[in-house]
Amino acid sequence: MKKSFVFILALLIAGSTAFAQQGQSFPPLDKSPMDMSYFPNNYPLLKIQGKASEPLVARVIYSRPQKSGRVIFGELVEYGKVWRLGANEATELELFRNVRIGEKKIPKGRYTLYAIPYENKWTIIVNKEKDTWGAFKYDPKKDMVRVDVPVEKNTEMTEAFSMVFEKRTDGVNLVIAWDNIKVSLPIIF
Repeated sequence: MKKSFVFILALLIAGSTAFAQQGQSFPPLDKSPMDMSYFPNNYPLLKIQGKASEPLVARVIYSRPQKSGRVIFGELVEYGKVWRLGANEATELELFRNVRIGEKKIPKGRYTLYAIPYENKWTIIVNKEKDTWGAFKYDPKKDMVRVDVPVEKNTEMTEAFSMVFEKRTDGVNLVIAWDNIKVSLPIIF
């Protein structure tokens, strides 16, 4: 027993030394942390608590840049240009059932969300591309649908880019907010 313990301890020390010698380290914390929102809201927690009363419909995964005193819309995020909706990796929407966005039926699956912001409206784009960084390789030929949504002024400042699902009678709105504005994308099911 004692020999086994010493042998295992020696293996652990050798492994950690080899790991350290290879220069392995964890990357630094990202300035725009990744987050996700579900509908129903808090679905994973409700599920493990046995309190989920509705089936899972959608999840959005996105990075959350901070305002940090910057002018966001019209400067950092340019009007009239395709934007990844956040920072780093492009925002992904996963649908767990068939839905309608705009006048288009969208089958369940995983998609990338982009936006083209303007001062008074945004064009929200659902695109078939997945696992991409930024909007550098955006291909309009892979668009599933484009929907224009009006810009609303927020009464409060939203420091960190945020997305959340808001229930409505015929589905949900994906509410997107940052700085002093928000937009809502209707998702019907």
